[in-house]
Amino acid sequence: MADRVHPRDSTEPDSPPRKPLPPLEDTPVPPPVPGTYVIQIPKDQIYRVPPPEHGGRYKQYPHRQPRRLRRCCCCSVVAVAALIVLLAAAAGIFYLVVRPESPDYAVSGISIGGLNLTSSSSVSPAMEVAVRASNPNDKIGIYYLEGSSAEVYYTGIKLCHGALPVFYQPANNATVFDATLKGGAMVLTSEVRQALVSDQTKGRVPLAVKVTAPVKLKVWALKTWKITVKVTCDVTVDKLTATAKIGSRECHYGVDIF
Repeated sequence: MADRVHPRDSTEPDSPPRKPLPPLEDTPVPPPVPGTYVIQIPKDQIYRVPPPEHGGRYKQYPHRQPRRLRRCCCCSVVAVAALIVLLAAAAGIFYLVVRPESPDYAVSGISIGGLNLTSSSSVSPAMEVAVRASNPNDKIGIYYLEGSSAEVYYTGIKLCHGALPVFYQPANNATVFDATLKGGAMVLTSEVRQALVSDQTKGRVPLAVKVTAPVKLKVWALKTWKITVKVTCDVTVDKLTATAKIGSRECHYGVDIF
């Protein structure tokens, strides 16, 4: 009878026993930042499209937003239009009640000194300019404030400068005020000196008088904000002396409301 062969044990007695693996440690989860919240939502409740019960509301939302925008735009346009109408009505009532008229300015006299054209040395021009301001308004007075300036030019060359007096001009009033103007020592070129001598010989020396005056208007008991009046008068004088006489004059002015 054949011998029975038994299976060999796979464990070899000579090999050392294997060490058991250490248990897996759970990785600690960092705590959330203070002030934040972690919300866990089941995956079956996350929709990439609105759920069926909200489908109708989703379709109506894009149409509601333009309607609201159109309503806001319409309200803004109506408010602006109403404001314009009110301002126009107030301006019309003010014009009908007050009847404002533009003041009138003119150079009524000028006295010149310090211009010696017979010598090539420096000159120091000095002038007294009389300006006539007429206020034809019945209900508007004019305050002439500090910070004014008056200058006299010959062919773009400034000869002298000064300021206007501070005063109040009532309604329906014409006031003549004198402005004292002085210039520093200046050397005239031979061309300018010859041109002045030639114009004086002809009896027509062209000068430009430029006045800038900050004013406030008084309507009844109310005063306006500061308004700047700019006047330019082109005049001709017969000679450059204290007894100079004005031949022609032409004035125009502008107003800076703000």
